[in-house]
Amino acid sequence: MCEDELIPPQADMTEREWLRAGSAATAGGPSPRTTGRVPQRVNRRTLLGGAMAGAALAVLPSPAQSPASAAPRLGAPGAFPFPENPNGKGEFAVLVTGDAGTGDEAQYAVAAAARDVCRTERIGLAVGLGDNIYENGPESDDDSEFQDKFERPNSGIDVPWLMVLGNHDCSGLIPGSGGDPSRGDREVSYAATSRRWYMPSRYYSVPLPAADPLVEFFAIDTIPWSSYVAQLDPHYRWDGPYMREQRSWLDGALRASRARWKVVIGHHPYLNNGKHGSAGSYDGFEIGNYTSGVHLKDMYEKVVCGRADLILSGHDHTLQVLEPTARTGGTRQVVCGASAKTEDGTAHFGHPAAWQNFSDHGFMVLKVSGARLTIDAYTVDVATRKATLRHRAHQTRPVAAPSRVHA
Repeated sequence: MCEDELIPPQADMTEREWLRAGSAATAGGPSPRTTGRVPQRVNRRTLLGGAMAGAALAVLPSPAQSPASAAPRLGAPGAFPFPENPNGKGEFAVLVTGDAGTGDEAQYAVAAAARDVCRTERIGLAVGLGDNIYENGPESDDDSEFQDKFERPNSGIDVPWLMVLGNHDCSGLIPGSGGDPSRGDREVSYAATSRRWYMPSRYYSVPLPAADPLVEFFAIDTIPWSSYVAQLDPHYRWDGPYMREQRSWLDGALRASRARWKVVIGHHPYLNNGKHGSAGSYDGFEIGNYTSGVHLKDMYEKVVCGRADLILSGHDHTLQVLEPTARTGGTRQVVCGASAKTEDGTAHFGHPAAWQNFSDHGFMVLKVSGARLTIDAYTVDVATRKATLRHRAHQTRPVAAPSRVHA
């Protein structure tokens, strides 16, 4: 079980309030109030102590305005090209990983196993579903952790990687809180120097092939909608300009897409049988604008469900291929967050699943052709660095017809 995930003592506290609550509990003060199913604890080995918290609060700067979305950037010189044609099997094959950026043995083992599968399946693209740089994201756009926790582990998987932001990539005072979304701009900037890392802005789309797309990926930033702490910067509040603009962009991009298959990729899942739970009740919270993810739930239901074929997410360190249902409008939720960490081996919720695993490391491969969309789920034995195909799911009919305009 991953023990370094944090659960706030109550919903929508600011980081200052959270640190003070942790200090009071450490000093023998009253236990913080809990809501829903959340245990009465702050589950962070790295939670700052009272003295450190006081010092941090004394120097905490005021939130600064940031642009709605970092301006799209050109790729690095020599960046690996996007595939313009299907592989020899007639498919666009895509490696899917999530929550990978630890730099430890498990990440290297999963990457080694994936590298072997990539050769067999002729992978032309990869996806990283957030928490790219544990535990608190990069300190600059040339932080050595990009090499230690992304480039070196993935050496040999020489394709573009579509990257999205996770809560650990946007840490504030508390690692993993998602309390400083502006830190994500460092990962956007890094794309200008990496041959693999593709993140032209904080949210973006990629059609394949570009001229007449068969599949289109829509990368979103879920962090300000579902951070563990309340956002202080008005720009990043749940109803602030950044989130309004992103939601409007996604709505318009899905509507305008001419691709047969549409895939939304973001760190936080809509539905999830792992311990973090689903949007609208993350970690047992059902109140507040942030911790519960209620506004992310609203966005998924009103903008994505019934319009995209897949939602690919991480956050929960599990492997899940859930069934499309009437609730999702036919959209299938996939959780792939076990590329470096694992969970407790237990299903905590009962959403219909085609297959799920709560204890093993692993990754997935998405294969797209005109006739079908296929998801292959692999588990990895860390000791041997070998992958085993555990489940294959097919879909032969898109959820929504593409908006094609014919002359």
